[in-house]
Amino acid sequence: MNLIEELRWRGMIQDIMPGTEAQLQKEMTTGYIGFDPTADSLHIGNLVPIILLVHLQKAGHKPIALVGGATGMVGDPSGKSAERNLLDEATLNKNIAGVKAQLEKFLQFDPALPNAAVMTNNYDWFKTISFIEFLRDTGKHITVNYMMAKDSVKKRIEGETGISYTEFAYQLMQGYDFYWLYKNLNCKLQMGGSDQWGNMTTGTELVRRKANGEAFVFTCPLITKADGGKFGKSEAGNIWLDPSRTSPYNFYQFWLNATDADAEKWIKIFTFLDEPTISGVIAKHNEDAGARYLQKTLAKEVTVFIHGETGYNEALETTAKLFANQSAPAESLSVEDLEGMQGIVKFDFDISKLQEGIDVVSFLAETTIFPSKGEARKTVQGGGVSINRNKVSDIAEKVTADQLLHSKYLLVQKGKKNYYLVEFK
Repeated sequence: MNLIEELRWRGMIQDIMPGTEAQLQKEMTTGYIGFDPTADSLHIGNLVPIILLVHLQKAGHKPIALVGGATGMVGDPSGKSAERNLLDEATLNKNIAGVKAQLEKFLQFDPALPNAAVMTNNYDWFKTISFIEFLRDTGKHITVNYMMAKDSVKKRIEGETGISYTEFAYQLMQGYDFYWLYKNLNCKLQMGGSDQWGNMTTGTELVRRKANGEAFVFTCPLITKADGGKFGKSEAGNIWLDPSRTSPYNFYQFWLNATDADAEKWIKIFTFLDEPTISGVIAKHNEDAGARYLQKTLAKEVTVFIHGETGYNEALETTAKLFANQSAPAESLSVEDLEGMQGIVKFDFDISKLQEGIDVVSFLAETTIFPSKGEARKTVQGGGVSINRNKVSDIAEKVTADQLLHSKYLLVQKGKKNYYLVEFK
């Protein structure tokens, strides 16, 4: 099975330029994906491009991870309804360093390999190009008509906010990236999300017009959830790859809580299990869907890929302590159990407030477990809050020192999956 066939059965090909598959079968091909350094960590929305590069390298081709130090200063209009805030150079450099460190965990950069991965930053070539030079040597090759025809541009022009020249020029800069990589690193392939098709094909046009060369692209569908919700978001926000931002436990829980429909699709995209193995997992799951074998396999594979066996075991340990025996009283948890729960959000709270007496709604708001008293009140009334595994139903109930575990802790549960450990000092 060649690379394109492999990606097709996994549901990872949407649009593909004619000749791409033949090029990949003809020779070891260098291909790249761009990463936007808007934060110092990637999140699971970036997992598909990472996995595409891993598949490319596994198939014997050479991957390039391009970090957009220059384009990150401009902003991509694709999929955006308004222009985003531009980052200053210091923030951008910090973000680039964080993204580079993460990408190095997933790709083989050993220079002894014929298809060793390469990391590039487009600021390295854009910083030496003057505005006049770029207009003269690159801008003249792409017409405004061509750029205006791109969906990402048309949607913004037709919308209320319009589009600035800065963002309008983005596709020309991304196209130049492809041209530069083609000329300097013999890169003939670009991969990306389906919303990038317009920017990517601009690159193939520049390769053709400026270098008389041939370049190729293919895109992957944007990941969606079966219920229409946004992929990659939790109640706490983005699911990050950095364990200090999203713990292995919370990362594992995201995948474990996938619906059957989502898990069946995602296990093909986000794991490297082969087709017979995945078919077997789905068949076993369908024999007893309540055991959630599909979700457990998905969650294990992705957590190990991102956080290693250690992170996966931490996630399992915390999951077991919180969910395996929920009928047991919270008092049965030791200090080591409570303090060792990886991924539980922890708060410090002034113990004098217990001695003064504080109602549960005020307590939940002051710890910031809830953003407001109104939301805390509503959730308590709906039966969505437990303290030390005891459901709270009365908004006037007081939180007292008698409830403390080991004289200083309260274990608070919001909804089914969100746990907080409050330490009183």
